[in-house]
Amino acid sequence: MKKIIHTSDAPDAIGPYSQAVVHNDIVYCSGQIGLDPETMEFVGDDVSSQAEQVMKNLKAVLEEAGSGFNKVIKCGIYLDDMSNFGTVNEIYGSYFDDEPPARETVAVKTLPKNCKVEIGCTAYI
Repeated sequence: MKKIIHTSDAPDAIGPYSQAVVHNDIVYCSGQIGLDPETMEFVGDDVSSQAEQVMKNLKAVLEEAGSGFNKVIKCGIYLDDMSNFGTVNEIYGSYFDDEPPARETVAVKTLPKNCKVEIGCTAYI
């Protein structure tokens, strides 16, 4: 049985998907972008502010599901430009201890709402 996760501390889905789904104690978090959950607007135009907000949004979703960054198994990072890799990597890395999850990072042509970064993850409870 699956459980749909929703928190008002992260942006509402902007399409037909859930913020996260839990199945068999695994949390499948949809990709988050740098939207402020209250205004549904980007927190800034730069990759740093967007990446920081993405991680705050993921944290809120994980916590609502009964998990946290210390239980993340894998992340997927999507960038609009690979030249932003170092900046995003530094912000992302500050949320994990000395045992970070598996991950892939790719640059894509366009992301939702033309954001600069989107990050999704899988964790356990």
